[in-house]
Order: sequence, then C-alpha cells, then structure tokens
Amino acid sequence: MRLRIHVRWALKRSTNPFNVDDIGALISWVLVSHVLVFFFWTTSFVSLVIYLMNSVSAQEYLARRVGRLITSNSNLTVVFEKAIVPSWSSRKITFNKVFVSRRPYGEDEGFSKGSQHDAMQRATLALSSNLLVSRDNFEEGNYTQFDLTIEEVQVSLSFTKWINGRGLIEEVTINGLRGVVDRTHLYWKPNDDPRNYRNVYQVGDFEISNFVMNDVLVTLYQPDGFRPFQISVFNCELPQLRKHWLFFDLLNAHSISGTYDNSMFTIHRKIRFSKDDTRSRIVTQLRIDNLDIDHLNASMEGPFGWIDEGTVDMVADIFLPDEDTDSFTFTEVISDIRSKIMSSTDKTQHTSANNTEDDGDNNSDIVLTKKKARDTVDYSKLDPNQYFVMDFSLKLNNIRASVPLFTSELTYTNNALIRPIVAYMNSRRTYIPIKCMVVKDKSDFEGCWTIYDSTLMNDLSDEVYDAFADYVADNQRQSARFKKVAFWSLQLLLQLVLMGLGTIA
Repeated sequence: MRLRIHVRWALKRSTNPFNVDDIGALISWVLVSHVLVFFFWTTSFVSLVIYLMNSVSAQEYLARRVGRLITSNSNLTVVFEKAIVPSWSSRKITFNKVFVSRRPYGEDEGFSKGSQHDAMQRATLALSSNLLVSRDNFEEGNYTQFDLTIEEVQVSLSFTKWINGRGLIEEVTINGLRGVVDRTHLYWKPNDDPRNYRNVYQVGDFEISNFVMNDVLVTLYQPDGFRPFQISVFNCELPQLRKHWLFFDLLNAHSISGTYDNSMFTIHRKIRFSKDDTRSRIVTQLRIDNLDIDHLNASMEGPFGWIDEGTVDMVADIFLPDEDTDSFTFTEVISDIRSKIMSSTDKTQHTSANNTEDDGDNNSDIVLTKKKARDTVDYSKLDPNQYFVMDFSLKLNNIRASVPLFTSELTYTNNALIRPIVAYMNSRRTYIPIKCMVVKDKSDFEGCWTIYDSTLMNDLSDEVYDAFADYVADNQRQSARFKKVAFWSLQLLLQLVLMGLGTIA
C-alpha cells in the first residue's frame, strides 16, 4: 500500500488513484520519449533493441534485418560469423568477422549469418598462388566483383539522414580488411564515353559523415591480361564519403597512406600560403613515388600510351571547392600556381641558353604547359565553389618510348611533331620533370568513382602532350636561332679574312 502511494506521489505528486487521463498521459510520455530517443540517438536505440533481443535464436533475424537497412542500394552479399554486438562506449554497433561479396547476376544478395571460412580460403589462395577467386562465379556481369573479409566493422546510425534520403549510416570504422578484387572480365564498347559509367543517383545512396579504415590489403586483377598486384592502406580518414561523389571525396581526404603495387602513396591536408601575403588555404596533396608507368599508359592514347617502360613520381596540390573562400580567392590560387610555373620556365630557358653545347646531358629541364586559350580566361569571374584546380608535377624516370605506327586518333597531332617528342623521351634517360595545371568544373566529378569516368586522366594526358609539344617546338625555334647566329658569325669572319687579304695585297 505504501509502495503504491510512493509511486503515485513520484509520478503525479498526488496520492489519489490513477484515472484515465493519468494513464493516457503516462502512455503518451513513454511513446514520445521513445520517439525522441530514436530520432536523436538512433544508434543507442538500435543498440538497446539488439542487446535485449540478441539471443541465439534471434541472431540471424537481426543480422538480416539490420543488414538490409544498412546496405540498401549496394547489391552486396554480407555474411556474419559472429553476433552483432552493441558498443556502448563508442556509441556504435560492432559487427565481427564479416564476409562481403559482390558476385554475378543470379546469386542471392542480402545479409545472413554464416561462416567466414570460405571467404578467407579464397583470399589466401589468391594472395599466395595468384589465381582468380572462384573462377566459375566470375564469368558474368560487366562490373567489378570481389570477395572481402573484414575483422571488425563499427557503424553509427542516423534516423534524420534516413528520412532525408541520404542513407541510414552516419559513421563507419573498418579494421582488418583482406580479399580479392576482380576486374578481368570488364569490357568497354569501341569509342565509348567513360562518362556513361557514372553512378546514377538514387534516393537512399549512402552519405557517410565520417569514414575511417585501417589495415587493408587486397589483390587487384585488371582487364586485358594486366599483371595482378596488391594495394594496401595503412590508414584512411575521410571527413565524408558519398556514393554519388566517391572519387571527389577521396581527393578531399584528411589523410590516406599506403602502397599501390609496392609504390608508396599519401593523400594529406596541408596549408598553402599566398605569395604576396600571409593568407593561407588548406589544400590536399597527393603524392606517389616510383610507380610503374604501365599503370598510367594502359589503353591510353597520347604520350602516356607511347611509353613502353619507366617509372613515374607524381605530386599534385589539389584546390577543392570550399564554402569559406574569403581567405584565398580563386584568382589568387591561379595566379600563385602560374607564377611558380613561369618562374620555373624562366629558370629553364636561362639554363638552356648557358648550356647549349651540353644540351643532351641537361636533365633538369622543366617541361611546362603554356596554352594561349587558358591564358585568356578571366578567372576573377569564375565561382571558386564550382571549380577544381590541380597543380600537377610529374617526373618520368628512365623511360623508353616508341613512335606509334598510326596516329589518326590524335587529330591535333602530326607525324612531324610526334617523332621529335618520342626522340626527346628516349634521349633523357634519367628523368623528365613536367609541371602543368588542370582546371575542371566541380560537376565533372558528380557520379564519378574513378579517375577515368571523371575524364581527369584524359585531361592530364592532354596536358602532358602539350608540355612535350611546347618544349619540342621551343627547342626547334632555339635551334633555328642558333643556326642564324652561327651563319652570321661565319659571314662576319669571312668578311674580316677578305678585308685582311685585301690589306696585305
């Protein structure tokens, strides 16, 4: 009796019995509080439900239901070996020993509870014997297929994002990823535009607010019989990862470090200061060292496609569209990059003029792009939030090139210019540094997942061609000037000799 009185007093500050209004208010309060908890603390709410229902009989059902929500619009097959475990300290849901697969048409997709053993065997076989995984299962489907094993996946959920059509996942952390990615069966139609393979936006495509990945090792198999190689990622931190802007968000990473076919690469943020004052802008720098040239010239046209062997070092300062542009205007970015390129040009021309007798051994020339059309653009009228700027430095090491037999696909090129360019490549056996600048509209990256469907690879190839062409043309003009000076000197010498002979006579 006293307990009832104390309960009534605690709930409504009265000892009178509960009436219909009191019961209705209590039920409403419980429902509304649960709705608010689900709306603002989605991960905690789902973790509580999982914790309360996570019995042996409910594990498979929970894995299937939660998994379908998380991987909507992904066409993935996901298998859990262990139960879903809510992590209260990090406010995330943890999945242990996960198998993720994307296979040809006709196979089941979705979430289920099972063993990770089969996927681990496939990955181990591919890494040790260089064999394709489940070759019979990889014969159909013109898309990238893979078998991956993950030791741990942590996710946090957001109901607000889900009702806005941006996916249910808020944050993702992946640790210990192994597996094989197979692209050997991919094909492209002749003269097909790579932009046709861009992602088509669908409501529910994931937009992750924070993505972290550690300890990754995968073996990649490329089309056209390209040798298999390994890609490892030591750590990866992305402020956001959106399915519809995947490649753009990778370029905007806080930090990524790893190896690509045993070549070290890093993507990190750095501060770049203006030349005239102390104002600064945060840019993303991409760097990769000693990369085999065959990764760039495979199925490529232009100078990259002519190179048979060699390695390349790349450094790119990337200026991405930023909402806060007061500290560094778009015009200042272009001017700063152009001033550095022009200063390098002046230094190169000065070096060439003082070392004409040893021009064949001068391997420190800077090859630069100087397009008149770009010089006439008024960058002050462009919106900095709509443009992507890349200050690109490329160094070709110990390359060998062969002149193409037929060059009809290069409409802006003729054989008279191609052969000097290839001869120049072969004459510089140590290295050839190149500097150029690429400016692209931000919309070119919408729906892009690779450097090809964004046409950034084509832009870089064109810039390299222009750099070589400008350098060869400049050398030809310089050689013509030297010949004129030599002829004038010889003519003057003959005149002096004749005058001397006349005086003696």
